[in-house]
Amino acid sequence: MIAFICILLTIAVYAVSKLVYRKMRFALLSPLLIAPCILSLMLVGVHIDYSDYDKGGRWLSNLLQPAVVGFAVPLYKFRKVMKKYAKIIAVSMSTGVFVAIISSGVFSHIVHLNDNYLLSLLPRSITTPIAMAVSVDIGGMPTMTAIFVIVTGITGLILGPAIIRSMHIQEKLAKGLLLGMGAHGAGTSKALEFGSEEGAAASLAMVLAAIITLVFAPILTPLILL
Repeated sequence: MIAFICILLTIAVYAVSKLVYRKMRFALLSPLLIAPCILSLMLVGVHIDYSDYDKGGRWLSNLLQPAVVGFAVPLYKFRKVMKKYAKIIAVSMSTGVFVAIISSGVFSHIVHLNDNYLLSLLPRSITTPIAMAVSVDIGGMPTMTAIFVIVTGITGLILGPAIIRSMHIQEKLAKGLLLGMGAHGAGTSKALEFGSEEGAAASLAMVLAAIITLVFAPILTPLILL
């Protein structure tokens, strides 16, 4: 019963948060930031243990995996544009992934994170379900990885548009790739607010970043741990 109530509560809080965000359009009111905070306060307030909440919440988490398939729609719609700039996209995404992984390792060493947290942090720049799978593969903690992914997404959601404005980026493809690589799912959602082509580019960036990370994270991990 508690699990079912938690599912309904999560959906209700997210729906209300999204409604508020649509009216206010303020980055700090993003449902990705507000909904978890409200849910956490509610769980603490009514003394519901996270393990009990997760019995229902995990069903929503499992929907993330098939939901990723939905990003294929804008990709198909703008396939000609993506094909035209295939080399640029491949190089930029590969560079983005390497920078994300290496910067995570450097940051971890600077603040002296132990290896478990370091390994959990490395896949932070890709979408949650794939990041958690990579985390397991390289020896990290998938739950911590999910938190790092959310923090990365929210940070990119806030900083991405500011960077686009400050650098006067006008190219639709560039906007989408920046948001998709820098903030994965959250960035893709924001890119769709700019336009369909930006959303398609962000979707492609998110998918490519995930694939490249799946391949190279296990290879780079031993070097980062040195």
